[in-house]
Amino acid sequence: MPVKIAFVDDNLVNRNVFARKIQHFDDLEIVFIAPNGNSCLEQLKELNPEKLPQVLFVDLEMPEMNGIQLIQIVRVLYPLMHLIVLTVFDDDERIFEAIKAGANGYLLKDDTAISLRNAITNSLEQGGAPMSPSIARKALDILSKVSLSPKPNTSSSLESLLSEREKEILQYTIKGYSPKQIAETLFISIFTVRKHIANIYEKLHVNNNSQIMSLAYKNKWG
Repeated sequence: MPVKIAFVDDNLVNRNVFARKIQHFDDLEIVFIAPNGNSCLEQLKELNPEKLPQVLFVDLEMPEMNGIQLIQIVRVLYPLMHLIVLTVFDDDERIFEAIKAGANGYLLKDDTAISLRNAITNSLEQGGAPMSPSIARKALDILSKVSLSPKPNTSSSLESLLSEREKEILQYTIKGYSPKQIAETLFISIFTVRKHIANIYEKLHVNNNSQIMSLAYKNKWG
């Protein structure tokens, strides 16, 4: 049975190049190619569990929801999925953020078709963390610097998807407040609270409070 994969990238040329590379291999099946993070999450939501991609390749620079934000959400909603960054960016900050978000690997878009194939095998069969050689060197350098001078925790980039009021209500939700308690605390109507909560669910692509709590735990909210 072929390995199911998917790719998300806002650039049409990049999507076509990726598809041509993957078509070289009969043991790989493209489930979908999405033009942005929101579309990717919607397509994942519509698939039956047995149809979900085993490996998702993710671009970093995308409008509305960037690759780091997408990885953070997918890591919680689909914990068994392998996430590999496929990007043109090889700067230290992006590599570090991708690793923190939960990426299983980090490749560059000019890597060959066989490199993509090997990365899939490495990740699925060997539990490895496939990286382009130049990225692997940078990652080792980043890790050595972090171990010598650890940085304080920063807020998750996911929170940039939310308005200030939504962030405030999210914090109360994480603390276990009911919509009625949040409304009384913030002196707003319960209908307004519920509308904000619905917006939070939509923006973060979650369906219930347990998924919100999982995101909160992983990203150290609250």
